[in-house]
Formats: sequence, structure tokens, C-alpha cells
Amino acid sequence: MRIMRAPRLSVAALAAATALLWTTPAAAAPQCEIDQPVRFSGLNWESNLVLAGIERFIVEHGYGCATSVEIGETLAMLAALQRRDVDVTPEVWPGQIEVAWDKALKSGKVLAAGHVYDAGEGWYIPRYTAERHPDLKSAADLARYTKVFADPEDPSRGRIYGCPAGWACGTLNTNLLKALKLDSQYAMFAPGSGAAQKAAIVSAYKRKRDIVFYYWTPTALVGALDLVKLQLPAFDQAAYTCMTDPKCEHPVPTEFKANKVVTGLNAEFARQAPQLKTFFDKLSVPAPAIDDTLGWLENQGAEPEDAAQYFLRKYPDVWRKWVPAEVAERVQSSL
Repeated sequence: MRIMRAPRLSVAALAAATALLWTTPAAAAPQCEIDQPVRFSGLNWESNLVLAGIERFIVEHGYGCATSVEIGETLAMLAALQRRDVDVTPEVWPGQIEVAWDKALKSGKVLAAGHVYDAGEGWYIPRYTAERHPDLKSAADLARYTKVFADPEDPSRGRIYGCPAGWACGTLNTNLLKALKLDSQYAMFAPGSGAAQKAAIVSAYKRKRDIVFYYWTPTALVGALDLVKLQLPAFDQAAYTCMTDPKCEHPVPTEFKANKVVTGLNAEFARQAPQLKTFFDKLSVPAPAIDDTLGWLENQGAEPEDAAQYFLRKYPDVWRKWVPAEVAERVQSSL
């Protein structure tokens, strides 16, 4: 039997094949569009931190960029976005900071990208409280229930658990309290943090204590508890715009505005990184996906970074629509 020998490769062909073997992976490695880390705003509530985790993972593993996160409050981070101390704010609620956001857009230093999801706000009571007091249906009705919601520090007044200290929604809640003429009857209590706010609500709920509080959606807490949203007058844009202004002299009560949540980008960053801008323009999260992810975060007692990984593993059909196929493959292989 004749043995067939493989043809010999010339030295030049062998060198070329070896070079191809070693250079192909390097050529496939992503090259970031900018030569500095992409800096994210870490606003201190769960959905923002989860979004930041999702976006950072995609930007790092899909686009080859280093990232960092800066923790701060809403208005401070908006100022930082304009100065380019940060490049990306994953979750901007324009309706909550109308005056400041419009001013930032008009400065030309900030852009709104995409439509992350729709969010809402309101004043809530537990359903067991609504069943105990069936005539309590609207926020204005609270005038008759100061003893039910007595402030532990001043039992002659009621207490409403409002925004954590420093959050932009504090202005809205304070002005709404004045607009409803409840400011002499109720104290708007500002917890020290989002975690303290949640702890106070959950503690009261578990003990079946009556409590009235501000909260927002999408959140794991509103989804996990059986709550009733207090009614407010129909939405009025002029009244709402005034309520977002700390200098509003004559606030008029109105329903909270439904918020189209967007991604805030520094304009210069967006100019320098058009591929990343396209990614943020396409970024949109269906309500069931974000509700499920935040519910998982709550039930597991996990960290936002863990919830980001949960989302990326469970919802590739969502996030793959945001990026080109080769970016998606690099992200998928890194999970």
C-alpha cells in the first residue's frame, strides 16, 4: 500500500499561517472609540444601579471600553453630566426635573438618548389600610386622617414618608403637600437613603401598621406589596411644571406625570463615540423584564451587579436588539 505524504509547506507559507493563527483573535478584539473610561452616574436607587450594571457589562465586553461609576444624587449628577465629569446617566426622569433638564438640553452639553421605559410615581397606602378606612381614597382625604398616620416625633401631626434626602422628587412632594393644603397637618419625612425608606415601609407593612408614603415604579417593592395608590387631580402640565420648581410660589395639586425615562449622555462624549451613542439610542427595556429583574434582586437579597447578570442571561432577546451581532457575541461569550 502506498502511503501518501502531506505536501511540505514552504517556510514562507508556514510563517504566514502562523501569523494568521496569532493575529486573527487580536484583530477580533473590540477597540473602544475613546481612550478613557466611560463614566456612569450611579444614582442611588435600584433600577438605575441595575441599568448601570447592564450597560457597563455590554460596554466593557462588547465594545472594549473601560468603565467607572460615580455615585451621587440626581441634580448633582446632572451637573456632572454637563461638565463631563460623567458621560452616561442610565436613568433620567425628565418629568421629575423638568426645569433643570430643559435647561441642560438647551445648553447643548447634554443629549437625551432612547426610551428606556415608562415610569410612574404616586402616594400609596397598604390595602389593609384602605380596607380599614374605606373613605380614604384621595390624597386630599388625608386631611381627616392625621391620627391614623401620626408622626412619632410629633403626634399632633401626621407623617408622610417622602423621598430620601437630596432626591429631586423631594421638591415635587413638598410642593404637592402645600398644594393640597396639608403642610400644616403633615410632616413630609425624608429618610436618609433609599434603603432607609424601603426599610421603614416594609417594617410597617409586616406589622400591619398604617403608613402613607411616596414611591415610584418600576420597583420591586411596589410589585411585591399589595398597595393602593391615592387619587390626585387630573394631570395639568402647567401645575406640574411649577411643582418641579423649588421656587414655585403657588403650587396647584395635580397627578404625577408619567415619565418617559431616557438615557442622559454628555454631548461631547456622544460626538466622540457614535457607536456607543447608537447603542444607547436603541436601549429599551420592556416592563415585564425590568419588573422581573428587580423582583429577583429583592427576593434574592442580591447586589445590583448580580441582577445585571441575571438580566443579561435571561433576556438576550431584549439586549441583542441594542447592539450589532459581533458585539452581542462578545457579550454572550463573556457571561
